[in-house]
Amino acid sequence: MVPGMTPPASLLLVLQVTRPCFTKHSFETFCQLATGMVAQTGRRTVTGMLTGAGLARVWPHRRAHAFFSEASWDPDQLGLRLARAVVEALLPANAPVLLVIDDTLVHRAGKKVFGALWAHDGSGRGKDKTGFGNTWVICALAVRLPFLTKPIALPVAARLWRGKATASRTDLALEMIHDLAQIFPDRPLHVAGDAAYHGKALRDLPVTCTFTTRLPAPSVLFALAPPRTGKRGRPALKGTRLGTPAQLAATAPSPRAAWPAGARAFTLTPR
Repeated sequence: MVPGMTPPASLLLVLQVTRPCFTKHSFETFCQLATGMVAQTGRRTVTGMLTGAGLARVWPHRRAHAFFSEASWDPDQLGLRLARAVVEALLPANAPVLLVIDDTLVHRAGKKVFGALWAHDGSGRGKDKTGFGNTWVICALAVRLPFLTKPIALPVAARLWRGKATASRTDLALEMIHDLAQIFPDRPLHVAGDAAYHGKALRDLPVTCTFTTRLPAPSVLFALAPPRTGKRGRPALKGTRLGTPAQLAATAPSPRAAWPAGARAFTLTPR
């Protein structure tokens, strides 16, 4: 570390969790940039993190930029190590892991910005609510902290959505869910997403996972396909018709006194 620029011991103790993800040189750079991100009161750009760490006049700026463009480290592995550390520190043994899926648009401009496109912007102004930039699908762990009354979501994984011609946002979410299911094989995973996350891809949920989402109003649900009969002909692809979300919500048993009219929230479980 640069003399006089060592991160606080409390922060360095947390960052040590990620040590296996980096080489010695890249870990030092990561610690300083993480410290600068926490300390920075302005924009948390790469140069902003250098300024926050007090290294803008000490390090060549290329060292910080090269960490993201050239250094040998995997963001997915980093996120999985953070997820394991969060679960071990904040959840009781064998408690379910609650995951939250959502996407966010990071506004970017310029011809050389990778993966930028026009997409939905939930915080955008106007009727269309669109913006130009990078759309990231985020997977976060929902946990409770002893000094807060409400749970918080800690992001541990992300995927860049590159438009309708590529993998859907639901497919990207499913990739992250499978990664997390592998590192928590003995814990049930409960995933929640908004109305953008539904479709046939959710048929491939891990066996330990449930997925709660809001289905479109005209959706029609069917029971699972029955077992094959051994007779000639195409086997059935779906079971009996269960009804629309509104029909099911009106008749489904619930611990609550009554479902809101037209409720469309459903939990999908694997076979």
